[in-house]
Amino acid sequence: MDLTPLTGALRGLLPDLADLLPPAPPPPDDPRAGRHRVLRALRALTASLGRAVLVVEDLQWADESTCAFLRTVVSDPPPHLGLVLTARSHTAPHTDAEGGDGLPFPLRPPAQVTVAEVHLLPLSVAETGALAAGLLGVRAVPEEFADRLHRWTGGLPYVVEEVLRRWPDPTACSTGTAGMPEPPLPASVRRVVVERLRRLPSDAWQVVAAAAVLGDPAPVHLLGAVAGLGERETRSALAAALKEGVVAAAGGTYAFPYELARRATYEAVAEPERPVLHLRAARALTRHTGPLPLVRIAGHHRSAGHHTHAVRCLEAAADRAAAGGDAGTATDRYLDALRGGPSAVVRDRLALKLARVALNARTGPQVPAALRQVLDQHSLGPGPSGEIRLLLGLLLRNQSGSGLEALEEIARAVPDLLAVSTGQAARALSIIAIPSLKGWPIGEHRRLLAEADRLLPRVDEEELRSAVLANRATALALMGDPSAWQAVADLPAAITGEGAARVHANLAGAATALGHPERARAFQARAWEAVRTNHAPYLEAFVETTDMLAAFTSGRWKGLLERAERAEAQYRNVPDFHAEALLVCGLLRLHTKGQTDVARRLLERAVRTTALDTGIVLTSAAAAAVRIHLAADRPAQAVQAMEGPCTRCAAPERGCGRRPSHRPPFRRWSGTAGTRRPTGSSRSWPRASRTGTHRPPGPRC
Repeated sequence: MDLTPLTGALRGLLPDLADLLPPAPPPPDDPRAGRHRVLRALRALTASLGRAVLVVEDLQWADESTCAFLRTVVSDPPPHLGLVLTARSHTAPHTDAEGGDGLPFPLRPPAQVTVAEVHLLPLSVAETGALAAGLLGVRAVPEEFADRLHRWTGGLPYVVEEVLRRWPDPTACSTGTAGMPEPPLPASVRRVVVERLRRLPSDAWQVVAAAAVLGDPAPVHLLGAVAGLGERETRSALAAALKEGVVAAAGGTYAFPYELARRATYEAVAEPERPVLHLRAARALTRHTGPLPLVRIAGHHRSAGHHTHAVRCLEAAADRAAAGGDAGTATDRYLDALRGGPSAVVRDRLALKLARVALNARTGPQVPAALRQVLDQHSLGPGPSGEIRLLLGLLLRNQSGSGLEALEEIARAVPDLLAVSTGQAARALSIIAIPSLKGWPIGEHRRLLAEADRLLPRVDEEELRSAVLANRATALALMGDPSAWQAVADLPAAITGEGAARVHANLAGAATALGHPERARAFQARAWEAVRTNHAPYLEAFVETTDMLAAFTSGRWKGLLERAERAEAQYRNVPDFHAEALLVCGLLRLHTKGQTDVARRLLERAVRTTALDTGIVLTSAAAAAVRIHLAADRPAQAVQAMEGPCTRCAAPERGCGRRPSHRPPFRRWSGTAGTRRPTGSSRSWPRASRTGTHRPPGPRC
């Protein structure tokens, strides 16, 4: 290197290069002159390197001296020197002073210097997922995980890396997103956010705190209402927040660039101030938005400590969803309201609404548990108590496969229902009359159906009469009674919507099992027509799996395997739907792919999964498994494959996962209409030891 004498001024700053540098000049009297000489010396040293590239990363953290040196090099660049500067967020360099708000310095190179600016956008969802996969050492992460990670981090690589580095078990979280917890807030990310917050003026901090409490993107007037500022002050405050990169603008609203930035800001709000801001947010959303975001308003009331208002908003949100045919959302909202600690009167009202709407949603164990808690309070009158218990039994029967337990709940509901509504009692008896438990004698179902028929003339409500007649037609069809088709023809036209979807899907399943493909296709078409008018997840799943079975038995196999595999993944929380999907998957793997081992495992899972007798799963899966074993010369395994399902068909209580000694017998109801309690001389319902020969398809009551 050909060093000028000026570079000797660097001997004290660069001791490792002291042997290469010229002697140090005497220090100047003026410190400012000394600083200027050091900058010139650094520029001379850089020029002596010849062809070189100087890279300075994270310019946003540069100190004053570094910025002064870079300003010198940029304004008078040495020949053959390339300069690469990187910076994050709003501190990225600009070539004009006006665009350089918040920069350590604006770039002002000579005219002959070529400048190329590259502004890197945040990663997309797919790119965020790819980065996460690389950091986690896996081939890929689920799309839902990538989407949530992008929402949490805004697609900023630094934030993604910090989050995944500090997550206790990110690999486990990335393989299943159900109930995925929020990620930890890295201290490094919190420091970056808090550093920017400290630079904000008072009004800007108030608006940013309001944005953190609101959560979702908000317009100026809403932010001002929560912050307690006028429009002019709010706009000025937002300008300051935008300058510091704390919030971002999009379509007339303002929000944080990523969720973790909002969390860091919310945590910076003094805890005593949060309830005040939440209450302002609830009131502002009520005044300034439409239709009312009731769930958000409820959340703010809850955070403000106003639990009664929160429950009221959640109930209104559930009512709105139920009126719109969205059973799944309504169920979730009613559950949330019940968890909010309502008064006894409100609790009982919510429980009845929940029981009515949950029947058409795909619920988990939370709904039966919530209904039982309310029933255990013994605060309900006979009518609501009976109806809730009836609907609880239907939930247990249809969605959890708890056959015997479900029928017991329905039977317990009959006395209360008889006291207030003959129609509801007839409906309950007609439901119990529908064959469902493995191995129960057909005579018991006929007797119960006759008792429901005896009550029917006293039922005035058209809706309840229609429900009883629909259950009667379903029961006869599932018994294989030829009179079922006349009962179907006599069904009133008043059966529409969810009731029509349910009865026609039941009839389609029965027709498929009984070998009437044309009838099955006609019933299925009407079921699809009815289910499309409402968002009822349970009914949609019911109609879909029924249709898959009909498609398989009628030879409509094109695309059916992919459809069945999707259903198998979607319906794992409803045992019988899951079993039907497994059956179709196994049979198609066997007959179209020749994958005997895969098919056998799927069929065995179907047998283990089915909770109630669908009329097809046990027998079809067992027969196919027997054929597989016999083809492989395994007669002992073939016998075992058939004996298991046969044993299950003969033992209803074991099929329901219950020990006989733990279950009280059902009591037979007197045939006298209006009797509230079982007669003292009535005989017991059939015990589990009684074995029938009929294995009907399991309906959805």
